[in-house]
Amino acid sequence: MKLSTKGRYAVMAMADLASHANRKPISLAEVAERQDISLSYLEQLFGKLRKGGLVKSVRGPGGGYLLSRPATELRVSDIIMAVDEPIQTTRCKPGSPEGCRVDKSRCLTHDLWEELGNQIYLFLSSVSLADICERRLLGTSGEQYRREQLAPVAAAQ
Repeated sequence: MKLSTKGRYAVMAMADLASHANRKPISLAEVAERQDISLSYLEQLFGKLRKGGLVKSVRGPGGGYLLSRPATELRVSDIIMAVDEPIQTTRCKPGSPEGCRVDKSRCLTHDLWEELGNQIYLFLSSVSLADICERRLLGTSGEQYRREQLAPVAAAQ
């Protein structure tokens, strides 16, 4: 699967916005600083996120961006799609009946990779910004985080 920095940074910035907003607009400069992302890059991404209806902009002093809906209603897949980041696991053009081989046929493993892309999309559609902010995605990849969080508790006992 190809997921460029555009998709990753958009999700990072939206999660930052969700976790710091408290009903007041957040400037992109603040997000850029906290997430170590270029401000000009964030401006491009937020233009797309605004057009996609995921954020609202507030102009003037104290202005910035707000989520357009509660974090529980904003899906990671929506964010990635809003910044024109297709979830693609095949070399073929999405939706095309033609394959990527020289004779325009599909390779033997095409259906495998296409179904993987579908599963990735389903997973990202099941994850909300609130899930990210509240750290509800900790599977085996979160074991190190759990150990770090439990170590101070164990030391205090």
